[in-house]
Amino acid sequence: MAKLADTGFYQAFSLVFVSEIGDKTFFMAGLLAMKTSRVISFIGSMGALFVMTLISVIIGQTFHAVPAGLLGGESSFLGSLPLDDIAAVIAFAFFGFKTISDALNLEDGESVMDEELADAEEEVENSDTTKQGTQIARILSIFGLVFAAEFGDRSFLSTIALSAAQNPVSVAAGAIAAHAAATGIAVSGGAVVARYLSEKVIGLIGGTLFIVFAVTTAFGIF
Repeated sequence: MAKLADTGFYQAFSLVFVSEIGDKTFFMAGLLAMKTSRVISFIGSMGALFVMTLISVIIGQTFHAVPAGLLGGESSFLGSLPLDDIAAVIAFAFFGFKTISDALNLEDGESVMDEELADAEEEVENSDTTKQGTQIARILSIFGLVFAAEFGDRSFLSTIALSAAQNPVSVAAGAIAAHAAATGIAVSGGAVVARYLSEKVIGLIGGTLFIVFAVTTAFGIF
């Protein structure tokens, strides 16, 4: 467990899993499972999430490759700081406080998940997935649909931040495992159950995790 904690596997798993529950791509996987099949929806969705995770990890590693001396030389205070860790701390802190703020500001009867579900339903209805004649064509259609929806998502950005500060292989493995777990729940009917979960509790848990990882990464810098 100590080795996993040092590499970023459990950070990636916990952040991505919490971020994906009740997200648009989560509902998409559930809706597509009902319109096609659970297996096809899972394969198409996970293919897109797998590729997206690899892209985010590569982007994170570009931050990691930036030399620390870029900010004024190695003799200066800023020049001695690792830019990848700084970017990760800023990203985690931003997502943490924003997620907690959004959760606390939820009014009675207000639901972010309902908005995500409505967006997912609209995109699924407008897609040609069910019109495809072959299973391969349906998988590719689901791949494109989920890929477009996931780009720039919170889990995508948090994976970039983690990859910048942690072992990229472990981060990729943790993120992919989390996507697989969340997508498996969605296609198994969990997308319906998720609507009845407490969004405030999920938001507070997710926001707290982001802040915890921001603090631990900051301590790693100093």
